[in-house]
Amino acid sequence: MEASASSLTDGHILRCGRFVLMLDCPRIMGIVNITPDSFSDGGAFLDAQRAVDHAHRLVEEGADLLDLGAESTRPGAAPVSADEELDRLLPVLTALARLEVPISIDTSKPVVMREAMQAGAAMINDVNAFRAAGAIEALAKTAAALCVMHMRGEPRTMQAHPTYVDVVGEVDAFLRERIAALADAGVAHDRIAIDPGFGFGKNLDHNLALLRALQQFSSAGVAVLVGLSRKSMLGNITGRPAHERLPASIAAALLAVERGAQIVRVHDVAATRDALAILAAVQRADPD
Repeated sequence: MEASASSLTDGHILRCGRFVLMLDCPRIMGIVNITPDSFSDGGAFLDAQRAVDHAHRLVEEGADLLDLGAESTRPGAAPVSADEELDRLLPVLTALARLEVPISIDTSKPVVMREAMQAGAAMINDVNAFRAAGAIEALAKTAAALCVMHMRGEPRTMQAHPTYVDVVGEVDAFLRERIAALADAGVAHDRIAIDPGFGFGKNLDHNLALLRALQQFSSAGVAVLVGLSRKSMLGNITGRPAHERLPASIAAALLAVERGAQIVRVHDVAATRDALAILAAVQRADPD
């Protein structure tokens, strides 16, 4: 994964610290929730050693990068202090820092971003799109990748009657504005990923509209990352609880990749890897 990729154009690589993530095929981001209250597996990996073991298992299953989160961003979630977030995060990150895959940290707090970078993080995944005071400044001069996500409101209130005139156009405009803000601070396009934020201040119709139009986001010239795994939109369609949404999650990941997603953020790495392998084999055999 460490390689020279200067000949590749924007959107085909993602530079993450000492890593260069090639995006010539879909990449899998494995989720490690170090929280007591995440919507799908809250509490399962709150113990640091269990989280570390789970992370190693995800890499063995084929994860190309890992996303560690120590503060739940599920709908209705209450924020935690930076100290509490760091107390959960740092023991796990320190134990994983020598892994040969990039480690992403899911946080919106500049102080956590800085501490995570010092502990070996290669990427910051911010549901608040680096809008907090000092967030861009904490990362602009580093080599870290930055994932900009769209969210309407905040986790505690974001699902209270979200309203858009044109959800695709509004999300696209927001993400492009944040790309420009990062670029103005000196962040190169090959360090930026964008995420339309499925389920973050969107109802089912909004989410489906974004998935149908996902290809549009590829024209921004940066990596496109999508998180659909086990989300409530899949439960709304299938009637299944979070722990029974594996088939729906696989279907959503394949649809996203077919529409231009280059990184899929998932709980179930091995199953997603197998499904993507089938998709790739079919695409290779297609004479068109």
